Amino acid sequence: KDVQKEREPHVYLSKEEVKEKIQSYNSSVTDKLKMTLNANGIYTGFIKVQMELCRPITVHSSQRQGRCVPSNQQTAFYLPDGCVNTLHISSTNTVREVIEALLKKFFVADNPAKFALYKRCHKEDQVYTCKLSDREHPLYLRLVAGPKTEMLSFVLREHETGEVMWEAFSIPELQNFLRILDKEENDQLQILKNRYAAYQGKLEEALRGVLKPG
Repeated sequence: KDVQKEREPHVYLSKEEVKEKIQSYNSSVTDKLKMTLNANGIYTGFIKVQMELCRPITVHSSQRQGRCVPSNQQTAFYLPDGCVNTLHISSTNTVREVIEALLKKFFVADNPAKFALYKRCHKEDQVYTCKLSDREHPLYLRLVAGPKTEMLSFVLREHETGEVMWEAFSIPELQNFLRILDKEENDQLQILKNRYAAYQGKLEEALRGVLKPG
C-alpha cells in the first residue's frame, strides 16, 4: 500500500540518547553491519536499498582490469528485480545524497533527479510504502526503527509517471528506451505468431483426421 509522505516530526536526540540507541541497535544486529558513534556526535552505519526500477538505467559500459570505470561509452538495460545494495553512510547524509551515492557506486549515468527513495514499514499488520523527502536522513530512520528490515526497509524507485522530469533524459537515453521498447514489441509479436502457428497446425491436423476417408 502506497501512502502519501507522512508528517513525522524529526526528534532531535541528545548525544547520550544517540549513544544508548546505538548500543541497543548494535546488540540486535545479526549481519555485523553495526553503527559507530564518533566524538563529534555524528554516527555512521549501513543501510540496504532494494532496487525496484521499471525503466532501464544507463551505465558506463567500459571495464578496465575487470573493474567498471567511468567512460564515455554507455549502455541501457533493465536492472534485475529485487536487487539489493548496501551503502555505508553517516547520520548527516540526506536522502538526495544517498541516491547520488548509490548511483555513483554503480556508475549509473542517469540523472539522480529521476529517482526517489521510499521507506517501507509494517503498521497494524499492513505494509506501507511512502516517499521520503530529499532532506530526510535515512540512517536516523534506520537507527530509530532498529536493524530489522521487516520493520523498516528502503526502496529506490523512479518518480511516478506524473512526476517524471523528461528534461532530465538525454537524447541517447530516450533513443535507447525506444530501441528496447521496439525489441520487446517484436519479441511479443513473435511469441504470438508462434502460438497461433501452433494452433493452426493442430487444427489442420485435426481437420485432416476428420476428412480422412473411411
